[in-house]
Amino acid sequence: MGRIAQQRPAATPASAGQVARRVAILRAAAELGAEAEFDRVQMADLANRADVALGTLYRYFPTKTEVFATLFQEQIASFVNDRWQLPEGGDVLEHIGRNLAALNTTLLRSPRLCSAMLRATAAAYMREPSPEQLWLESESTLTQAILDTLGIEQPGAADHSTTLLLIYSWWGVLTSSLSRRMSPERAERELCRAASLILAHHIH
Repeated sequence: MGRIAQQRPAATPASAGQVARRVAILRAAAELGAEAEFDRVQMADLANRADVALGTLYRYFPTKTEVFATLFQEQIASFVNDRWQLPEGGDVLEHIGRNLAALNTTLLRSPRLCSAMLRATAAAYMREPSPEQLWLESESTLTQAILDTLGIEQPGAADHSTTLLLIYSWWGVLTSSLSRRMSPERAERELCRAASLILAHHIH
C-alpha cells in the first residue's frame, strides 16, 4: 500500500546539499514522467531514480501532484530565462505570441511529461493550494516576462489581471495542442491573435 502523504507544507531547501537533492528529485520526475503515464509513476519510483530516501522526497514534496506541478513551473522558468526573446523592433504583441508558441513547442517535446505536468497543475488548483502554488496568479516568471516585453516596469493590478487573461489563453492553446486538436502553425497564429487582442491597450 502506498504511503499517504501528510497535509503539511513542503520544506524549503536551505543547504547546498538540500538544493541538490531537490534538483535531483525534479530531474527524476522529468525522466519518469517522459517514460510512463502519470498514474503509473509512484513516489517510491521518484525516490529511487533521484537516489534519495523516501522520507526526503515527502519532506520536499508531500504529494506526487506537487512534484509535477513544481516541475512545470521550473520548466517554464528555464525557458523564460534561457530562450525568451525581448523584441528589437517590430510588433511587440506578435513577439509575445511567438514566444508563447516557442514555449509550447519546448513543453510538447515530451507529450507524456507535458500531460503529467498539466494534470498535476490543474489538480493543485482544484484543492486549496498555498499561495506558492497559485503561480499563475502571482508574479510568476512567465507573467514577468510578458510585462518586461511590454516595457511595463511598475505593473498595477490591471496589468497583472490582463496578463493573467493571456496566460489562461496560452494554457488553453497548450492543452489543445497536446491533444492534437491544434497544429503548431495554428497554435502560433492563435497565440499571436490572443496577445494582440488582450494586450492591445498596453501598447503606447
